[in-house]
Amino acid sequence: MVVEMPKITKKMKKTVWIASGLLATAIVMSAYLLFEGKQTDDFVFFAFIAAITPPAILDYIEYKWRKSLDERLPDLFRSIVQGQETGMTLPQALENAAKRDYGPLTVEMRKMTAQISWGMSFEDALLALGRRVNTVLVQRTVPLIIEASRSGGHVEKVFDPMGKFIQSTLLLEKERKNQTRPYVAIIYVAFSVFIFTIVLLFKSFFASVEGLPLLGTAAMSAEEMRRIFFHMTSIQGLFGGLVAGKMGEGTLSAGLKHSLAMMLCGYIILKLFL
Repeated sequence: MVVEMPKITKKMKKTVWIASGLLATAIVMSAYLLFEGKQTDDFVFFAFIAAITPPAILDYIEYKWRKSLDERLPDLFRSIVQGQETGMTLPQALENAAKRDYGPLTVEMRKMTAQISWGMSFEDALLALGRRVNTVLVQRTVPLIIEASRSGGHVEKVFDPMGKFIQSTLLLEKERKNQTRPYVAIIYVAFSVFIFTIVLLFKSFFASVEGLPLLGTAAMSAEEMRRIFFHMTSIQGLFGGLVAGKMGEGTLSAGLKHSLAMMLCGYIILKLFL
């Protein structure tokens, strides 16, 4: 049994971002009050993790919801064509199609048919559907459906190639992700090499010259070097994850889960080996 992801509203995302930000702020302020601003790096790190974890989870849920909805569009258009071939009008075909199961698209279709039954015009109901769903494919297809409804005639001749176009678009998107997956893997490999280099340098060089002048400056303790490496690793993990999300899924917000994974892995490795 496939579990359908719920729809994430803008209000929900805004609420989660605000709550996460307040939680992170509370953690940082508590750390500074308790430790008087000393040794608070770990608290700041976990405050940042607390700030990005809930939005990252919501972004993944929304991505799966949008993906599932777009994948059901060809099935919906196929049902509309079949309904019109039996003599139904376009609104009747859409109402009949809404009785079937199209995953998350079913709920939105039933909302649209309910709005039409309450007296809303067919075009306004379709536009409302486009605003609620707001995926790229739906935004492209809604104007085409409206124009097909206005033109009349053999509307099924419009929906059949439209369904094939959406299938082709989905296949191209899948192919693009398959092609960019190695580049996302390269970012993870580069981060792993970065961590390995830090551990190697610290164990073989910096720890052995602790207390000696460094590049003509005052001596740097091992603890100071650990802190610098920790900051570098956190920054590398954050921005590396954002780049991975942009390359793999096309948005920076999709990179939050990658940032979360790399930052946590870097933190654990540095704590174990430094």
